Amino acid sequence: MKLSIASDHGGLELRAALVEQLKAAGHEVADYGPFDHARVDYPDYAQKACADVTEKRSDFAVLVCTTGVGMCMTANKLRGIRAYAAYNEDASRFTRMHNNANVICFGQKYHTPYMAMRMIEIFMNTAYEGGRHQARLDKISDIEKNQNR
Repeated sequence: MKLSIASDHGGLELRAALVEQLKAAGHEVADYGPFDHARVDYPDYAQKACADVTEKRSDFAVLVCTTGVGMCMTANKLRGIRAYAAYNEDASRFTRMHNNANVICFGQKYHTPYMAMRMIEIFMNTAYEGGRHQARLDKISDIEKNQNR
């Protein structure tokens, strides 16, 4: 699977651990950094990884900041992105099944590499159900289209 990953300075260690584990599991990973602890702005990095998803260069994106919330808020402003601030394995499954989420966000303050990898594995390996859920996603798309009129 192809994944794009990015963090800010507050998510650097978790992102680096996830990159290592994802590559070891055989995934192709585009890592957008940052690569040192210098202060950066998470919106800049969220956009880079999410662009790969919307332009179909990656199947999913993984975003990390201190809490996961800032990255998630930014990602959800981008057309075609449905991001989820991860909090447990069950929600990681259902956000794919019912919401066809394409970005998963973590908080380094709250998630260990083990916890995050478990949720990423579930997220990547859960299929979207479609059916009754598609009408809701279509409404989200309509909101995105009409927002900038």
